[in-house]
Amino acid sequence: MELEYASDKVHSQCTNIKVAKKLFDGNELLARSLLARINALENADSIKDIIVMPPFHFHKLKNKNGRDLEGYFAIDVKSQTDKWRIILQPLNEEKKPYKPCNIDEIAGMVRIVEIAEVSKHYE
Repeated sequence: MELEYASDKVHSQCTNIKVAKKLFDGNELLARSLLARINALENADSIKDIIVMPPFHFHKLKNKNGRDLEGYFAIDVKSQTDKWRIILQPLNEEKKPYKPCNIDEIAGMVRIVEIAEVSKHYE
């Protein structure tokens, strides 16, 4: 799958172990897990390959605190018990968000995702 990044900062966090460790306050285990998840995304044929893997805990995000999260999803950086998530958005062949984003209908076709952020989304 092709990965796009919302910013250079997010790209660095997801591809550079040193920057990832800094994001996780020196936690190398989380940093390595993040890079492994990014590697899995890159090696997937479509988002469906990620959805069907229970350890990733792929899930739809709900709007919160006035933030419109329609069309955004998350996967765990390490596990559900850990607070860190990779926030992503499926993109079509023109690299535009799907509107509407009915993931059950498009999962097999999504071959591009944008990594919007890596964060403790639920805090």
